[in-house]
Amino acid sequence: MSVDNDQTSEFEREAVPSNKLKNWKSFLGMYAGEHAAGTEFMIGPLFLTVGVSAFDLLGGLLLGNLFAVLSWRFLTAKIAVKERLTLYFKLEKISGKKLVTFYNLANGVLFCFLAGSMITVSATAVGVPTNIEMPKLTDVMPNSFTWILIVIVLGGLTTWIASKGYGMVSKAANWMSPIIVLAFLTCGIVALMQLEVKSFGDFIAIWGEGSEPFPGQIKYTFWHVFLWSWFCNAAMHIGMSDLTVFRYAKSESSGWTTAAGMYVGHYMAWIAASLLYAVYLKSPEGMAFLADGLAPPVAPGPLAFNAIGWFGIIAVILAGWTTANPTIYRSGLAFQAIFPKLSITKATVLAGTLATLAGIFPAFAMKLLDFVALYAFLLAPFGAVIVFEYFFADRFGVVKNYAEKNNVAFNGSVFFAWAISFSIFFGLAQTQGIFLSFLTLPAWVLCGVLFIIFSKYYQKKLN
Repeated sequence: MSVDNDQTSEFEREAVPSNKLKNWKSFLGMYAGEHAAGTEFMIGPLFLTVGVSAFDLLGGLLLGNLFAVLSWRFLTAKIAVKERLTLYFKLEKISGKKLVTFYNLANGVLFCFLAGSMITVSATAVGVPTNIEMPKLTDVMPNSFTWILIVIVLGGLTTWIASKGYGMVSKAANWMSPIIVLAFLTCGIVALMQLEVKSFGDFIAIWGEGSEPFPGQIKYTFWHVFLWSWFCNAAMHIGMSDLTVFRYAKSESSGWTTAAGMYVGHYMAWIAASLLYAVYLKSPEGMAFLADGLAPPVAPGPLAFNAIGWFGIIAVILAGWTTANPTIYRSGLAFQAIFPKLSITKATVLAGTLATLAGIFPAFAMKLLDFVALYAFLLAPFGAVIVFEYFFADRFGVVKNYAEKNNVAFNGSVFFAWAISFSIFFGLAQTQGIFLSFLTLPAWVLCGVLFIIFSKYYQKKLN
């Protein structure tokens, strides 16, 4: 058994034993907490900044979240229960240690940036009683020493929880998620009252037929919302990152618990947070920004405080934690895979430190829609390697876990499959101005197909 120096074992390089498996309730709390959390306080308002219509938002979210749940249930959870390995160890078996180090580094750093944006969200809540200036939608750098100090304190607390391992992360989510869900629901109801919504028609009129996007944003349609909501967590489901989570599941049916995160978080909470921002846009301050042709700031703390007072402040702080905690935990596992002699606790502290540094810079939170789309596009195709090996390797005579069985440190079949698919579709996005979420699935499929083709050719040639 792999045991760290501090006696914390997360089974980083072995299958999870049967006596450590968890029932579906453990995952329900974690996914409800993680996805009705800090990102929702940012993403909901950002949907208003991109001029989306009511139909495109409600319909796109309904369908996109359904596809995300199906991806978790029939791909991620299915393979996780069969293999019971972390993403990092499984990918190492296929790709080799040298190649997987590149992936682990990219994955770990990107997770840190995502966690950092959630620490930023929590900091906006602490900023209300301390009366600090909130970051603007276009801000990149911190605007005060007090802001930096608040982020450091919150980052330290979040890292401490994550460093205690999956058990503590899961417990924290179960403790906090009911409070956060109640806060989102209450915020939405209060915002509807503040907006004087008395009918479904009034509700639809908040978004109407759409509008011009705010300065620096692109216009979203139904397809933008559908594909973005499906693939905003692509690294976790079709990218297989949540193999690390569902390896603890007793049954693959635990994958259905992600619906709690998608429809409580990525539907109700996104819309509730969007309503909070709609209230702000009608305030004298918000209207002054718009009159000057500027994008009004998106600061979850003041938005929630305006609706439900101090309960909103507490909810935003907890919401940032429940997203940052599992994200830092995943990042710690990625770094630990790079440095196996480093204890998982120390690796998590390293991840938390990087996340805290990222949280100091508000740009990661303010550009969350774009960052999440890029993050998913970069990492999801690596998951295709695992998925296509699982479903098609035997059919096409490809050796599974090839790198491990043949002592290969760098599996070129994996690298070139990813590099070619990335180059083609990222090039299209840059030269043709195509939204990255439109290209995530084609890149994922091409990477998986090329992996099987290259593996078949390369393994046959060697043998």
